[in-house]
Amino acid sequence: MHIGFIGLGAMGAAMAANLLDKGHAVTVWNRSPGPVAELVALGANAAEDVGAALRVDIVLSMLAHDQAVRDVLLDSGALAEAPRSLVHVNLATISTALAREMAETHAALGLGYVAAPVFGRPPVARAGGLNVLAAGAPQAVATAMPVLEALATKVWPMGEDPVRATAVKIAGNLMIVSAVEAMGEATALGAAHGVPAADLLDMLTNTIFAAPIYKIYGAMIAEGRYHPPGFAADLALKDVRLAQAAGDEKGLALPLADLVEGGLETLLSGEGETPDLAALAEVSRGRVEGR
Repeated sequence: MHIGFIGLGAMGAAMAANLLDKGHAVTVWNRSPGPVAELVALGANAAEDVGAALRVDIVLSMLAHDQAVRDVLLDSGALAEAPRSLVHVNLATISTALAREMAETHAALGLGYVAAPVFGRPPVARAGGLNVLAAGAPQAVATAMPVLEALATKVWPMGEDPVRATAVKIAGNLMIVSAVEAMGEATALGAAHGVPAADLLDMLTNTIFAAPIYKIYGAMIAEGRYHPPGFAADLALKDVRLAQAAGDEKGLALPLADLVEGGLETLLSGEGETPDLAALAEVSRGRVEGR
């Protein structure tokens, strides 16, 4: 199976490299050339334009946000010119509104579409250990499944409506950001009573909060290790806003989303390289401590 891969940020490049490791033929395209060259060195083919990356059996896209999806696939006309046998698998976190539009657009063009957003950081993606959601028409999902299984420790079926997988991914990312907020506040409370963050988080993340998210982010918070970012804070803010928009569609209030949006805005208001989401804990601690 010839695979196209569009969007080679940290996650996309890691997934494409994993597919190459497993012997797949992969044609890659990215808006900036650096990641393309790195993957060509690993055995990928470079597409001369995005249209060439779509002239394959199945194409995976991992574009940063809604506007990138529109620019690269929709407004460019590339998707409209793709072969009708194509199955497109969107791995990125996009809005529920765009997920609905993408499903309708692909159906109108006679293309297969699978929403397959992923949970995991770049090293997990490189090792093929992601948790992958999958929603779409049964035939399209069946076509995509061998590729998704190469990326995943488990593929989680979410039915035929791509919006379902998208909503689960947005909800999951909201929980991740909220966990970091909670750890920031908890470490501030502990520090106020003489308990170092490392002691508090080591105990809690090895007992009642022993889930991977608490362990990974807890260690980063305890060490103050926020660079290089695995889940960049600006992308976390994007996802929180996607949660707010998805809630608005259904008339839902999301007070936690509102809280962490403010914290991420504060974090990103400073100068310098964008940090990992884990740095939100510093803002959370400052809020509790009155700094």
